[in-house]
Amino acid sequence: MQHSIVNYVTLHGQPSFRIDAEFYHPLAVKYEKMIEATDGDTIKGIGCKVVSGPFGSTLKSDSYLTKGVPFIRISDLSNFTIEKQNLIYISEEDNARLSSSQLKIGDLVLSKVGNTIGIVSIITEEIGKCNISENNIGIKFPDNFEGNKKIATLVYLNCYIGQSQILRAISGNAQPKLNVSDIEGLIIPGFKYIDKVLSNIVIEALRLNNKSQDYYKVAETILLNELSLVGWNPKHRLSFVNNYSDAQEAGRIDAEYFQPKYKAIVEAIRKYQSNDVLENIVTIKKCIEPGSEAYQDEGNLFLRVSNISKYGIRDGNQKYLSNELYEGLKKHQPKKGEILLTKDATPGIAYYLSNEPEKMIPSGGILRLTVRKGAGVLPEYLTLVLNSIIVQKQMERDAGGSIINHWLVGQIENTLIPKADDTIQETIAEKVNESFQSRKKAKALLEIAKRGVEIAIEKTEAEAEKWMKAEANKLGIELA
Repeated sequence: MQHSIVNYVTLHGQPSFRIDAEFYHPLAVKYEKMIEATDGDTIKGIGCKVVSGPFGSTLKSDSYLTKGVPFIRISDLSNFTIEKQNLIYISEEDNARLSSSQLKIGDLVLSKVGNTIGIVSIITEEIGKCNISENNIGIKFPDNFEGNKKIATLVYLNCYIGQSQILRAISGNAQPKLNVSDIEGLIIPGFKYIDKVLSNIVIEALRLNNKSQDYYKVAETILLNELSLVGWNPKHRLSFVNNYSDAQEAGRIDAEYFQPKYKAIVEAIRKYQSNDVLENIVTIKKCIEPGSEAYQDEGNLFLRVSNISKYGIRDGNQKYLSNELYEGLKKHQPKKGEILLTKDATPGIAYYLSNEPEKMIPSGGILRLTVRKGAGVLPEYLTLVLNSIIVQKQMERDAGGSIINHWLVGQIENTLIPKADDTIQETIAEKVNESFQSRKKAKALLEIAKRGVEIAIEKTEAEAEKWMKAEANKLGIELA
């Protein structure tokens, strides 16, 4: 039996006066002592200011804009970086009013509630000055704080040891959360000289991530150009007229479904040289929901909707299933060449499995798509189409109007897909693959940085530096 003996003085020294056994798990206590041995100090102790985003009542959703000051929501956070494709914005006036939660380049954002609790991202130059939602915590560095140390802090908070310290600070049962005071009390390692190496690795990884997005944008532009939709700017109209026969055909009478912006997309596809409904292009397999009581902290990955982005599978707050349960459910194991498509909560996210995936079971909110032989569609091309406005607007039309979005399988099957000629599809597939390769290399670099931090804590900085340089060299990257 594992146990820890904790003095009352230690209990009383905790900001939240934690007395639960999980907080003092022997492994968590062991890591804390290792970090302290590096002459580490708390986030508050190194001069950072920790802030929470404003309450929802302080900033209503009708204040959101399409340009202005980026407003970072929990769904925008990825490991290390902010996903830009679904960013919303607020006005300069609202940003000034919410001055306490303003962040600048180099500051960190940490998710404090929900299924993705504990994800840590850095504010890059592409984001610039910004603000954060109520579900996030911001870590503001002092103006004179060294840039390399900011990135080293980012890497530490994303590595296994840092995540274990973050997650042990979670409080609450029905709605687990992180508090500002607990984040202030997190101890950051006091590294002597590997900060620069860590910084070089992360900067190169961020460069590769940007390159990946550039490839993807090129592919999207080729597709939209084919349908004459480059620069298309949909507008929501308050009044318009539709025929009763259209309502009968759709089986819908809500005005939102018949918005002209959706009709414009469908017409653009129908006018294209070739198109078909998704049901004729792919076979669709449903996945399963074993229930939260089956979740474990280790084992075989249970892939939830929150773990999927169009660029890959997100790390952070992942759940796992036992080997026994996996064996009973392994018919749901995704295979190389399939496309994973989300249908619930945040529907319409597609990810192509270009390599054989690890052992995993996708949740009931995810579908597995396999392109039919002879369908005349490349899976990389189809994945891009599914993630583009061409399908996203159809999904928005179909799944809209609910508190929690559900894109029904029948609606998915009837989604209209443009079928470009082979040359266009191959060009798009090439760009998509280049995007994935750049992102794969970036992810490998970030894993090297995270493991390097762990080696520095568990062993020495010298061993960590030697290992990181050797591993980066295997990827063709020479570190100074």
